[in-house]
Amino acid sequence: MQGVGFRYWVKSQAKKLDITGYAKNLPDGRVEVVAEGDEEAIDKLLGLLREDPSTAERPGRVDVVVEQYGEPKG
Repeated sequence: MQGVGFRYWVKSQAKKLDITGYAKNLPDGRVEVVAEGDEEAIDKLLGLLREDPSTAERPGRVDVVVEQYGEPKG
């Protein structure tokens, strides 16, 4: 479930980590995040997305993070 400002929050975190990509709403209510950057930065972003919702400083709640890796598209 996303909160108001969730995609903006993802964008701001990615920018801090020098990650490119996007976050978009899907028709079923999920949010798709596509991120390109170095492995350490991507791991940090994944960690932020997985933070305990009761302590996370982000809008919304993330119940599940599913990782898929592929070739960078630029």
